[in-house]
Amino acid sequence: MSFVSHGQRNANGTYTFSSRPRPVENRSKYREQPTEKTEKAHTTYGNIMYDRRVIRGNTYAQRFLSTMVQEDLAEIQRQQEMRKKAVANKKKTKELLRASTPEAVQGRKHNVVQTDIYLEELSYNIEVSHIECQTDPLLDRPATPLFIPAKSGKDVATQIEEGELFDFDREVQPLLEVLVGKTIEQSLLEVMEEEELACLRAQQRTFQELRNAELAELQRLQEQERRRREEKEHRIAQQREALMREKETLEKIAARAYTEQYLADLVPTVFKSLRVQGFFFDPVEKDIETNFFPWLMAEVNSKLEKRTAARQLLDTLIYDVAEKKLSFYADLQAVDK
Repeated sequence: MSFVSHGQRNANGTYTFSSRPRPVENRSKYREQPTEKTEKAHTTYGNIMYDRRVIRGNTYAQRFLSTMVQEDLAEIQRQQEMRKKAVANKKKTKELLRASTPEAVQGRKHNVVQTDIYLEELSYNIEVSHIECQTDPLLDRPATPLFIPAKSGKDVATQIEEGELFDFDREVQPLLEVLVGKTIEQSLLEVMEEEELACLRAQQRTFQELRNAELAELQRLQEQERRRREEKEHRIAQQREALMREKETLEKIAARAYTEQYLADLVPTVFKSLRVQGFFFDPVEKDIETNFFPWLMAEVNSKLEKRTAARQLLDTLIYDVAEKKLSFYADLQAVDK
């Protein structure tokens, strides 16, 4: 017995739960192939987002549940068939690609041996564990036997004697002629192709040599043209520099002549003006005023400073001696009293 749950909310805000009983479907002793009815009966959904019975979006183009179920069953069957074909093709490909060992001759058998260069002792043991599980007590239905129709009619046979169908020695001759002719023709074609390839290689070699010679000549001419151009530019630069130097020399000569002409009467006039204004003086008098008098004053000041220091030192000594004598006489007077 299974139950269908229903929930509702009361006026006070509490939630109540109730379930309606539903009979369980009968199960056969043998496991049968799933049909549309059984699929529909046993299909359960845990998430309403994937439930086909829940309509989402626009409701103008709704589909009926039966149509959707049929389409789903057809799609499932088609996918199962495609999956079976893919598995079969994969197995067949693996069997074709796998290099199998030929069967042993009669009276012998194959043994597993190592094929490495150095023998290695296999001392490790693979851990093996056995796990069992209990399945439902259902028996698989036996496979349906193939339908073999009953034999009807009579058997008829035809006997063919030796030499009635064809004569091998006589009919194999055209085949051999064709094979030999095709082989000779293919050989001649290959020889002609090799000769043509050799001619093409010789032509390519000649063309490459001619092209290399032309490239070398082109490089030589380009280098010669480059040297000529550089020499021409160098000569033009030298001529331009010589012209500039000649122009500068002419300008300097003209400026010197103009300067000499302008300064011819300037020097006497300047010296005369300086002599009148008193800028020319006696060097001995200037030397005495600038050198001798400052030195003399410095020497006098240093002598005076030394004399003052000596006098201060002498006064200090006399004062110290007088103080000591005074204290000595005071002590003597105290002793006499």
